[in-house]
Amino acid sequence: MLYREVGQYKTNYAADMAVFPILQDRIGIVVILLIAFVVIPLTGNDFLLNAVLIPFLVFALAAIGLNLLIGYTGLLSLGTGAFMGVGAYACLKLTTIFPHVNIIIWILASGFFSAAVGVFFGLPSLRIKGFYLAVATLAAQFFLEWCFIRIPWLYNNSVSGAIEVPLRTLWGVPITGPTATSLTRYLLVLSIVVMMTWIASNLVHGRIGRMWMSVRDMDLAAELIGIRLFRAKLLAFAVSSFYCGVAGAMMVFLWYGGAEAEVFNIDQSFLVLFMVIIGGLGTLIGSFFGSALIYILPIALRAVPSTFGLPIHAATAEQLTFVIVGALIIAFLVLEPSGLARLWQIGKQKLRVWPFPY
Repeated sequence: MLYREVGQYKTNYAADMAVFPILQDRIGIVVILLIAFVVIPLTGNDFLLNAVLIPFLVFALAAIGLNLLIGYTGLLSLGTGAFMGVGAYACLKLTTIFPHVNIIIWILASGFFSAAVGVFFGLPSLRIKGFYLAVATLAAQFFLEWCFIRIPWLYNNSVSGAIEVPLRTLWGVPITGPTATSLTRYLLVLSIVVMMTWIASNLVHGRIGRMWMSVRDMDLAAELIGIRLFRAKLLAFAVSSFYCGVAGAMMVFLWYGGAEAEVFNIDQSFLVLFMVIIGGLGTLIGSFFGSALIYILPIALRAVPSTFGLPIHAATAEQLTFVIVGALIIAFLVLEPSGLARLWQIGKQKLRVWPFPY
């Protein structure tokens, strides 16, 4: 966006604390939403929707959840994959017990079960932090993985041991199951991600967000000015796990169409963590940047050279992705901890057009 903030004055506190206080930001968001809801459904094919955009949005939502915990509250977590699994298995049990309730309600409600589990495993954050808290959440990852495999009740005693997504409809249109179209699932995933991103943006721009950032900057000083660390940290774990749980439910029910416990292993946790680091800690747009880079990069490495008659093997593209992602993580941690989101802000500040030339 080619503009600057200079010359756009606020006359009240509400305008200054608005989610999008700048006019061009609001225009840009409207344009992006029009493209996402109108242009892409009219022009996109099944590959673009099902293999690129749906997983991009799912991972972006999971990265937002982890970013609320790490970037805004300063609490480390390596159990993101497990919390996503809790949401997926909770959604399966809810739709099995109450088959006549709309599946969208259960996808969103599954986040509450993940939030409860996240709060339980977040209790050590009241005593420990940093590396020790990361180890505690890593223990949660392994314990929950064990539960997904060893407790048949969670996957309805299925012989395969996997989550089998049933057919569910909305106004007669299939939204889950084998007959659900890519377009229907994309629009549903997009709507949920937009709504939950808007909620997260309001949270971090309000009292709760300021409370989290105070804990992140210096928890002792935050406690001295009246912030209850017990409440702030557990609330951060609850909200973060809620977002990860909803992302996990969407991953299985609106993308994969079925999954095994290995989907929610430690690799998934590290993948989402890398998205947050590369995209930028403490920024919501960075979660989208990180998700786009890490997930879409392997697809681009295979597709772009193929257009010029230089096909790259899938294994080679995967290895190149690991090298590029690893180099970017080191570069951002050393040079720019705020990630791609900070580079985006710097780029906006250096560009200027009328009527804001200074």
